[in-house]
Amino acid sequence: MSDTRTTPDAALQASEIAQARSILDGLEAGYARSVIGQEGLRRSLIVSLLAGGHILLESLPGLAKTTAAHTLATLLDASFARIQCTPDLLPSDITGTQIYDARTADFRTQLGPVHANVVLLDEINRSSAKTQSAMLEAMQERRVTIGGVTHALPTPFMVIATQNPIEQEGTYPLPEAQLDRFLLKEVIDYPEAVDELDVLRQFADGTLADPATAEPLIDRAAVQWLQDVTRRVHVSDAVLRYALTIVAATRDAAAYIGPERARYIECGASPRGGLSFVAAARALAVIHGRDHVLPEDVAALRHLVLRHRVLLHFDADADGVRVEDLIDAIVSAVQTP
Repeated sequence: MSDTRTTPDAALQASEIAQARSILDGLEAGYARSVIGQEGLRRSLIVSLLAGGHILLESLPGLAKTTAAHTLATLLDASFARIQCTPDLLPSDITGTQIYDARTADFRTQLGPVHANVVLLDEINRSSAKTQSAMLEAMQERRVTIGGVTHALPTPFMVIATQNPIEQEGTYPLPEAQLDRFLLKEVIDYPEAVDELDVLRQFADGTLADPATAEPLIDRAAVQWLQDVTRRVHVSDAVLRYALTIVAATRDAAAYIGPERARYIECGASPRGGLSFVAAARALAVIHGRDHVLPEDVAALRHLVLRHRVLLHFDADADGVRVEDLIDAIVSAVQTP
């Protein structure tokens, strides 16, 4: 497929949406051969891919995060890098460095693992604040500077970062401003019993697919085409106002959910929350085979877009109040267009 870019305001044709949906059907089928169940994770990864954003995954160990990331990269025929974050990891271990070559008596540049299409940052909160900052800057700028020379990151470029919610010893929690750089945050729970049994059966009989052996289904040019299609999905003013109202309501929660519950919210979502709603809702529309965004798309993404942007006071945890519950209350109080 050609890498021809289209203008964002070009009207989508029905054939383009149908072709995009056909490509996604193949991706989902290939994904299901290696990752059983975890439908929420699959949807979130595809939304992030189509929207050209990055995603933060939070879960206990062993819930297929690495398998899902590796599978996605293999299906896209994309380069994949896994970075295990540790407290002694240096920024140059991620972005790259200059190495002295005695044969030429000169320095040569060695690019780091961030120069891949799909980068898995495993346990990002175990790396130091300086290393986190270097990685998140690369995510935002999509380029790194080594020895005064700027190197563009490959296209497409997607970071999948993970963190464990229960192991806090020896970790460096991501600052709020850094969390805001992730398009989505997915919280992965244990699989359904029927899915877990299916995993055991396939593992026992040797039919559980290894991500490394999966066959590529599309190429990187096709991914760029899908992202171009996603950017051209129509978003009406009514839907834009709906997304904006939800984001603004997180900053003035007392007016929507009352002061008793609003006191748990320390800080609402930034304008990036609205931008993320629009980008992710466009991707969700493509997944559903539509050329336009519905208010239901925005509402369906509320947890993914806002759970890492709405910050709670410490007493919310003490009282057992979840950020998702407050987000639900806010969205329910906002009138749907």
